[in-house]
Amino acid sequence: MLTGPSLPETPRAEKNGFGSDPGALTHQLTTEGQNEASHGLDTKSALEIARIINHEDAKVAAAVRKALPEIAQVIDMVARSLRAGGRLIYVGAGSSGRIAALDASECPPSYSTAPGQVQYIMAGGPKALASAVEVNEDSEELGQRDVARRRPTRKDVIVGISASGCTPYVVAAVAYARARGAQTAAVTCNCGSPLSAAADVTVVADVGPEVISGSTRMKAGTAQKMILNMITTGALTRLGLVYDNLMVNVQMQNSKLVERGIHVLMSACHVDRATAVETIRSAGRSVPIALVMLKAKVDKPEAVRRLAKSDGNVRLAIEDDVLEL
Repeated sequence: MLTGPSLPETPRAEKNGFGSDPGALTHQLTTEGQNEASHGLDTKSALEIARIINHEDAKVAAAVRKALPEIAQVIDMVARSLRAGGRLIYVGAGSSGRIAALDASECPPSYSTAPGQVQYIMAGGPKALASAVEVNEDSEELGQRDVARRRPTRKDVIVGISASGCTPYVVAAVAYARARGAQTAAVTCNCGSPLSAAADVTVVADVGPEVISGSTRMKAGTAQKMILNMITTGALTRLGLVYDNLMVNVQMQNSKLVERGIHVLMSACHVDRATAVETIRSAGRSVPIALVMLKAKVDKPEAVRRLAKSDGNVRLAIEDDVLEL
């Protein structure tokens, strides 16, 4: 016996070009359209299928490029928020939520962000990361409830991610956060969506129809991952948690990351391996402290003091003229 949401009995009223029921007018969404390039896909060889997908994937970067001004707005919004002690909180459902969870979970090991500084809210909760519970996407009440539990304030940035831009859970969560003074942004792949109307800033990556109609884990998902990578990487770089283009705030918690930290120091400071290892050891296994010690030619206490004064901005900690020491 089939279970799930009931089928609509009559057409719904339209609003902003979309139905009030997000599932009623999916044919208007470019992400739900049928892709001319992949007609007859089920009759193709493996190599032909791979070529078609690759050809369509090549369009994603160009679509994201058109949204760079809006992405830059969100980067600065997030950087200001984190600098002021606020949080970046992603909200998503289905594939979009899983992509958000991936980006948020990578920030602590890559940049040593504080616990809770970059978060995600997933429709259906953590269990939805591994198992599909997509029915939660339709609940505005759950979206409001889940974001309300995080108590958003004007210091925070809430970013809603939805390929269609119509997901009720995400739209409601963003609208709730905005009503409580939080800064909000939307990441979507359709123009003029309800999510865009709910957010302060909208990033639209119009990637067009998917190779498999409606399978937004493909081009739309790739675009979303690229955009979220830009947002966190850009914001944390603006905060000085990157030096040059090096991951200086890496947490050395396994052998691979230990080697990465050593090579970061060798590259940034032009020292040999033995010097890098010894400095990291004397810095308490902190690459930023070791980097400031070598670049500014100071001892550990002074490096720690400079980093504290610069709020962890490595370049400012090195440049004592900026700090007016």
